Amino acid sequence: MARSIVHMDMDTFFVSCERLTNSKLNGLPLIIGGGDRGVVASCSYEARTFGVRSAMPIKMALRLCPQAKVMKGDMELYSKLSHDITQVIEEKAPIVEKASIDEFYLDITGMDRFHGCYQWTNELSQSITKETGLPLSFALSVNKTVSKIGTGESKPTGKLEIPETMVKSFLNPLSIQKIPMVGDVTFQLLSRIGIRTIQTLSEMPAEVLQQMIGKNGIDIWKKANGIDNNPVEPYTERKSISTEHTFGQDTIDIQKLKSILVGMVEKLAFQLRSEEWLTSTVVIKIRYSNFDTETKQCRIPYTSADHTLTRSVTELFDKLYQRRMRLRLIGIRFSGLVRGTYQINMFEDTEEMLSLYQAMDRMKKRYGFDAVARCAGATLKVKNK
Repeated sequence: MARSIVHMDMDTFFVSCERLTNSKLNGLPLIIGGGDRGVVASCSYEARTFGVRSAMPIKMALRLCPQAKVMKGDMELYSKLSHDITQVIEEKAPIVEKASIDEFYLDITGMDRFHGCYQWTNELSQSITKETGLPLSFALSVNKTVSKIGTGESKPTGKLEIPETMVKSFLNPLSIQKIPMVGDVTFQLLSRIGIRTIQTLSEMPAEVLQQMIGKNGIDIWKKANGIDNNPVEPYTERKSISTEHTFGQDTIDIQKLKSILVGMVEKLAFQLRSEEWLTSTVVIKIRYSNFDTETKQCRIPYTSADHTLTRSVTELFDKLYQRRMRLRLIGIRFSGLVRGTYQINMFEDTEEMLSLYQAMDRMKKRYGFDAVARCAGATLKVKNK
């Protein structure tokens, strides 16, 4: 039996959230980003018609569209609305994968026996818009790849069904850039030998493609042929990463404790970015010398940035550590994870800050985590759980 997989994507999510709270922004070319020295985190369709795109420097975007309104963005608002959307979907859908802050996969295989998968999906999309006020697009097909491509083709506020018998005819005329995993480098490489449409790519021997672009060649060939057996992985807020540090000798040295916390945050944040996660919940754990253990947590806007997480962790620690008794253990856990990259936090930072993170991460990946570190946490030696 063919699967029924839905891909749902909120339309220009950050922009739509801002317009939800301020209707005067409707119809304006709008850029969400980090000010004149930052980069574009999101932009409206009105701005896109001028060539503005995500990850573009704000200065360049304003040269293309000087009449655009630039807003710093409100990650707290976006995170709250993302949770609201998730709640609506989880209440109705049997299997949900939250792929990012504004993107979802649903496996509704078998629901056509009741009132039709497309009708059910359409009713769910209407419920989301009614309860949150936010627009979205969706596509229903036989797997995640075709559904995701379909959503992209249906935007904005589109609704598309691609049955199994129409998968090839739908994919064939599209550009290979529409295939997930095909970035600029791969596109340029394939274009130079005349492969620009999905049909041409699908007719190419898979082994040749693998020789050209490496281990991802077979996966890209399968996607070009509409083949994707990856399951919809149920989303859970319990997914987390954590680390703990046990002291050889119990301590009450506040400066030492905070220095260690900074190093722990840096290690976990690097892991988040490396694995393309964003966290929305920070948990602090302390264990006193008498073995009493206490925890405290807070919900934060989705992020993977060291400086943002360090601020939340130190504030939590100050609230939690009140007894001024020696500690034998401290721990940090980041949970409520969704897929995403540091790009989502761009409106908070400058282009220089983003470049700094990217440079530090490259050095850590190449030479090891300890190759570069913040001064406040440079002395830390911990192990991830």
